[in-house]
Order: sequence, then structure tokens, then C-alpha cells
Amino acid sequence: MKYVSAYMLAQIGGKKAPTHDDIHKILEGGGLEYNEESAKRVVKLLSGKSLADLIADGSKHLVAVSGGGGGAAAAPSAAAPAAAAEAPKDEGKKKKEEAKEESDDDMGFGLFD
Repeated sequence: MKYVSAYMLAQIGGKKAPTHDDIHKILEGGGLEYNEESAKRVVKLLSGKSLADLIADGSKHLVAVSGGGGGAAAAPSAAAPAAAAEAPKDEGKKKKEEAKEESDDDMGFGLFD
């Protein structure tokens, strides 16, 4: 996918027929790994296609892939909500205790005293 995106970015940048070197420069600029074989394959498959053609072809595939919102999550057991309700209370106490300890680190000198 990153090779197709780099190819399309090269076209947006003014290259009518991007090469694998163009893809390499774009991916390298973004700090991404580069595989020359993959880049050459993308150039071979997409050569001669305009950006508009690529977007039109790609949108057909997106419709076929979309699957909606997914299924509902499974209901938790009765013990799980009780355990989950207890955890935040304990964490709140710990955070308050830690805050008190941190305030002692100023050695008696307050910013606004």
C-alpha cells in the first residue's frame, strides 16, 4: 500500500510516469523501508494510469471490502463488572498518595509562598 501511495504522491508532485527511484525517494524521505522489487512491480502495474484512474479503480475495491460496523461485543460475566468497579477506586487512592509524596520534594519552598 505504501508503494501505491508513494506512486500517487509522485504523480501529484508532477511526475506523469513515476519510476521506482521516485518511489524510493518518497519512502526514504518519510523514513520508511524500501523494497526495490515491490516498487518495480507497482510501477509496472500502474504505468500509464492517471491519478483519476487509480482513484476510480480503488474506490470500486473499497465498496467490495466494506463490511459495516461489525458485530456486538460479547456480554461480560457477572464477576467482571464488580472487579472493574473496584479497580478505579484503588487507583484513585494510589494517585492521591503519590501526589502527596511528590509535594514533599520541594523542600519547603513553594513557587507561590
